[in-house]
Amino acid sequence: MGASKAMAGGLAGRSTMASRPRRSEAGPYDVVRRLADGVAPDRAFDVTDPDSWIDLDLRVRELASQEPELMHSHASLSGRRMHWPADATPPTVTWDREPDDAELALALCHRDGRIREAALDRTQDRPVLLALVVIRCADWAEPVRTRARAMLSEAPRHQLAAHAPLILRVGHRTRGALAERLLVGALRTGTAAQLAALLDSGDRATARLAHRVAVERRLLPAARLARIAARHHDTVVQDVCADGALAALGEGASGRFTEVVPLLLGSRRPRVRSAGVTALRRAGRYGDAEPYLTDRSAVVRACARYVVRQGGTDPAPLYRALCADPTARPTAAVGLGECGVRDDADALRALLAHPAPRVRACAVAGLRALDAVRVDDVRPLLADPSAAVVRQVTAALLPSADQVPPSLLRELLAGDRPRHQRIAATRLLRSAAGTSGIV
Repeated sequence: MGASKAMAGGLAGRSTMASRPRRSEAGPYDVVRRLADGVAPDRAFDVTDPDSWIDLDLRVRELASQEPELMHSHASLSGRRMHWPADATPPTVTWDREPDDAELALALCHRDGRIREAALDRTQDRPVLLALVVIRCADWAEPVRTRARAMLSEAPRHQLAAHAPLILRVGHRTRGALAERLLVGALRTGTAAQLAALLDSGDRATARLAHRVAVERRLLPAARLARIAARHHDTVVQDVCADGALAALGEGASGRFTEVVPLLLGSRRPRVRSAGVTALRRAGRYGDAEPYLTDRSAVVRACARYVVRQGGTDPAPLYRALCADPTARPTAAVGLGECGVRDDADALRALLAHPAPRVRACAVAGLRALDAVRVDDVRPLLADPSAAVVRQVTAALLPSADQVPPSLLRELLAGDRPRHQRIAATRLLRSAAGTSGIV
């Protein structure tokens, strides 16, 4: 790619910029103007924030059309662009002195690809500008893109790791996949300490990648993987670490079963508990899955039923026995609906009058799962004092809302009725009318 002519003295207009009045109001282009004034990048904005670099790249191009004198450009002193015939050889970009980081940051974001390409050659040994080299790896101009990729491939692994959040953002762009591959390669071959520093990253994509590579490299013991899976807030990290912990147990580390599986089973995350229940089958502890037949999560209950069946036990009779007195384990009613037969519906209907609200709610949910809801059986529960019960009844009656007397629903709309009853009546009236407004 040919390069463009540069004004002697670096940034065109830099000498006049200092005396030029700055706009008093702060705005989206404030960072660009500070850089144009010669403020170092690490003083102009938060260089640790990947979104700040992406925003800078965008703002420089936007402001270039409004205030071109701020930019290093093939321009006249007035900032107006100069044009050459198509067959002319463009001059070479030159600086009469070594440009500083602020000047190069603007040049790396310049609208003209020749300026961006020339600026890349000046960014060697300037780690503060590596973020813009990352962004240029997805540049729409091939010569710029090629030069930036060559530079990034030579960057030390620890610098790539430090820019992981930005690289992963750029990796989602049309031409950004190579930068992400370089990062993954650096993490797979770098030191364990470099990777460990990213495990607690506040950036979701970075934390996911770091845990995935750590599991691939087997850098974390099974017990630690189980703890991360049990406590981490991100579902992808939970799955990666739970699978990694179980894989470690499957590779001959069965003696550490008690260090790993109880952590998974005790997690508040349903996906992690389900992984722990599945591990019980691998260990042949089928009976240990029975307590999870009444887990609050449908996924965990389904896994528990599978494990119990693998041990030769039908879970339905266990559920029926629990439903005889479900006060301590109300979700037994839901489980019976999930695996029972139509004849079990009578047992669930008997629980609709149970004094415990949670049992009544679970009984309705069980009838829904069994596809055995009768309008006349659950309709009285629309006036239940428990919001959980009314929510379940509303969900059960929505397919048959036209069979609920409108007069009953209008009574539930009275101002002295609890809020959850008014909401239920509104939803059922709307469903019955087939409109988006209250009847």
